[in-house]
Amino acid sequence: MAALEEAFTLPGVPLGAGPDGLLGVEQSDKADQFLVTDGGRTVILYKVSDQKPLGSWSVKQGQIITCPAVCNFQTGEYILVHDNKVLRIWNNEDVNLDKVFKATLSAEVFRVHSVQGTEPLVLFTSGAVRGLEALLAEPQQTVETVIPEGETIKWTKLFMVFKHPILLFITEKRGAYFAYVHVHTSGASSRHALALGPEDTSVLHSFAASVDRKLISLITFSSDGGIYETLIPMHPSDPGKNQVAVRSLVLKGIVSDKAQSGVALSILDRDHLAVLGTPLSGGKDCLSVWNIKFQTMQASKDFPQGTSGQLWSYGEHLFLLHGRLLTVIPYKCEASSLAGAMGKLKHSVEPGTPAMSHFVNWETSQDCGLDSQKPELPRRTLRTKNVAVSLQPAVSAAKQLLLTIKNGTEKHMEVELRKFLAAKQSPDFHTAVGDIASSLLGRCKAEPSFYPRGCLTQLVQTHVLSHSLCPGLMDLAVEKADVQLLQLCLQHFPDVPERTTCACLKLFLSIGEDRLQETDVSTESVFHCGDAGQEEPMETQKEILENGFQAEGDQCRDCDRGLKGKPLGSAEEASSSPVTPKRAALLNAVLHSAYSEASLLPHLKDIPAQHVTLFLRYLYFLYLKCSENATLTLPGTHPPSLNQIMDWTCLLLDANFTVVVMVPEAKRLLISLYKFVKAQISVYSELNKIQVSFRELQKLNQEKTRTELYSIEVLELF
Repeated sequence: MAALEEAFTLPGVPLGAGPDGLLGVEQSDKADQFLVTDGGRTVILYKVSDQKPLGSWSVKQGQIITCPAVCNFQTGEYILVHDNKVLRIWNNEDVNLDKVFKATLSAEVFRVHSVQGTEPLVLFTSGAVRGLEALLAEPQQTVETVIPEGETIKWTKLFMVFKHPILLFITEKRGAYFAYVHVHTSGASSRHALALGPEDTSVLHSFAASVDRKLISLITFSSDGGIYETLIPMHPSDPGKNQVAVRSLVLKGIVSDKAQSGVALSILDRDHLAVLGTPLSGGKDCLSVWNIKFQTMQASKDFPQGTSGQLWSYGEHLFLLHGRLLTVIPYKCEASSLAGAMGKLKHSVEPGTPAMSHFVNWETSQDCGLDSQKPELPRRTLRTKNVAVSLQPAVSAAKQLLLTIKNGTEKHMEVELRKFLAAKQSPDFHTAVGDIASSLLGRCKAEPSFYPRGCLTQLVQTHVLSHSLCPGLMDLAVEKADVQLLQLCLQHFPDVPERTTCACLKLFLSIGEDRLQETDVSTESVFHCGDAGQEEPMETQKEILENGFQAEGDQCRDCDRGLKGKPLGSAEEASSSPVTPKRAALLNAVLHSAYSEASLLPHLKDIPAQHVTLFLRYLYFLYLKCSENATLTLPGTHPPSLNQIMDWTCLLLDANFTVVVMVPEAKRLLISLYKFVKAQISVYSELNKIQVSFRELQKLNQEKTRTELYSIEVLELF
């Protein structure tokens, strides 16, 4: 069941794009704030809940915005591209775009994409993809050509799948269409030819896509009036070969052929699709919501002043241009059921809403891309009963699982849990998962020998559980020393208390290496370099150079005299991790966890000194690896950031300095940290001196009045 609620408009929307409409509507870092970009010079930030603009920015006269503005969710800044190659970055405090950060790129940009959980990605018209940080480090870097000559990019979308950014873009060449899938973390790309059918010369006018596990579902509107689905694998079995993706018919004959250039699609959820265009009956432009599972139209709304054929969907809001006004339409989608699809649920039809019983041929979704339609079945009763019965297993599976938990075996419970998770998700799915987890924990407390690790792991991987919903789960995992489950909880739970975070940290640092090697810990956040994992005392190293400045002075040399061998340095230390990859992955999960400093410090004081020293050594190793890169980032998938490394180093020293300073093994490490801080202070001191000199030069330049048209000045610094 789906419903369109009362629409409202946003004031002051620029329409520099003329008949082509807006360049884009993009989500900001706040849930109800959106960036609206016209095809001319202006970007406006709107707060939809208040229906008012919060800010507006424009490029100079003569410049044209060529990519819609997006938000960098990692920094809260905004990014746009004008004149195809000029990239601008600004924030809410900036007023004039001409004075904000500017980078001129070496090639034309097709689109900048940004989603939660990753850095923005830049897609060039040549098909090359770059992360924003790598691009800013060298804006004039050479960009390779990925797509063959003659192909042009028509549409693109970015997804986050298991913390991996995956970019999909569609190209066209002489009536042939291709889909490119680029996995940014690994750099792997695959090309798929979109099969349109034998002797099919139809043109694809509109695209939408969603992801489901390992497949991308591409929805397209074709010039033959049909809406098709194409399933594209994210990781093809043989990426070296040319892949062919076959389409299947989803809906047929719901939009007028005369309005094909103004048709837009948007996937609302697994079963509902929004279609904007002129219906077959003709007349006004119409927005309709279709249940593609049961082939029924659920809701519709007319737009007498016409639309631009553009449709955006974020959260539970649809955005479209109605005449010269940007219109926002809230919508609701409920779990798909036959009764809801036919409008038979109680309160499912709003007063004044037309009846939602418009049926399309039931067999079209089974035709696997054939344009011919089978005759309709003379009776719907038997088919209706079969579908209605198939909707029941999701509820019965949850109830059956709760009964099995009371006295069933662990193997039996895993079987029932897989049935429950494989069934169609009902509206109370979140509640059911919480009840199942609570029942499992209740039995664990009643039977100390009972520990269904497999079931608990599957429940955490649903991304539904949280610490507040199931508070005893992580305590039980700590008691059982289940580091794999604790790693998953730290990655998926947004509300882990500081006490539990410290308990995990103590376990990760103290667990034996033999037992750790037997666990199946994910090491995707760990980069592999050198002979990591020796966990031996630190070797003597060469002296450190920080930011090109070598720390000197009697105090540092006096510190070194108490040590045997050479002082600690960066070359050997940076090549060998003090912990094994599995332990490093667990510690990285702790570094990523959210915390309050005031609440965390008391618990950090309970960690033994030798474990604090080991953790400090690992943090120092990470810092040295960060220093090797110009971007101050670590390689790998979702590694700790430099800020996280430095924050945890300060927290550990604040909580345990008086204890660690008495540990002989930590002396060399503390001296190295002291040298690092001393070097930083010296660098900043020198920079401050230079800043004062530049200020004086600016004053001199302001006092001089130049009448000449051209002059050369030589300024000497002493």
